[in-house]
Amino acid sequence: MIISFDGAHDLAQWRRSRTLAENTGATFTYFVSCVYLLSQDTRRGYQAPGRAAGRSNVGFAASKQEVADRLAEIWKAHSEGHEIASHGCGHYDGKEWNRSDWDREFDAFSTILRDAYTINGIRGEPDGWKALAGGAIRGFRAPYLSTNKALFAALADRGFAYEASGVSRGPAEPTESGGMMHFALPQIPEGPSERKVIAMDYNLFVRHSGGTEKADTDSIFENRTYKAFLQAFEAQYSGKRIPLQLGFHFTLMNDGAYWRALERFAEQVCRRPGVACVSYLDYLKRTTSSKGVAPEAGVGG
Repeated sequence: MIISFDGAHDLAQWRRSRTLAENTGATFTYFVSCVYLLSQDTRRGYQAPGRAAGRSNVGFAASKQEVADRLAEIWKAHSEGHEIASHGCGHYDGKEWNRSDWDREFDAFSTILRDAYTINGIRGEPDGWKALAGGAIRGFRAPYLSTNKALFAALADRGFAYEASGVSRGPAEPTESGGMMHFALPQIPEGPSERKVIAMDYNLFVRHSGGTEKADTDSIFENRTYKAFLQAFEAQYSGKRIPLQLGFHFTLMNDGAYWRALERFAEQVCRRPGVACVSYLDYLKRTTSSKGVAPEAGVGG
């Protein structure tokens, strides 16, 4: 089982996710957007390709204190064994970006993550922070899952181990291309008609309410989501044991229905015999150590 979070913005959700990990023994992948490490005062330190300095599609941190608190959460997660990965910076759709554009975005991510304490005038940078920023970021997920050949070339040249921006018809093993692994979020059956949907909270939000916030009356959205996750998991647990991937955000959509479903689901499956809920990078380490064959815990890692 591989569970990941895109953007990693809200501080309460950082803490909530880390509590879930503690309760279930899971390790997660956090795809961090670097604009959340810049405050309103330091936002001009980021300039996206083709955009003015200080602009972002998802905003910035509200204050220096918010940045400091988020940096502390990132470091705690890293220290607890979770993977910190890249979601780029400004959450722009890069499908038309060329190689120079992608290089600019990755340079910005690396610089802002590495120098976040200095840029924002925050004291107490942990020993090892620059090692995390400089060498431990091995994974990437593209905003909007939007990719192109220039992106893949930039990732490979920068030594990324994997990208996780694809979509597959169902749970699928990662594929290798250009010296890098490519993961895909699966489409899974959902709802009374079992029509397939990408296993990500935003896609369920659009499916259930057209992307408009609604109260989860009688926990209908939560229960449908939980059932879909469990059904997709059970098919692999008793079948080919292909790792099921779930994608989430730090946004509580439809009254938090999808986070509640995730918590119920993870608590149900992550401690099952033969199951491991792991990060993308942990999954790759496990499969590499077993000569490319997923271990018995392959349903989850």
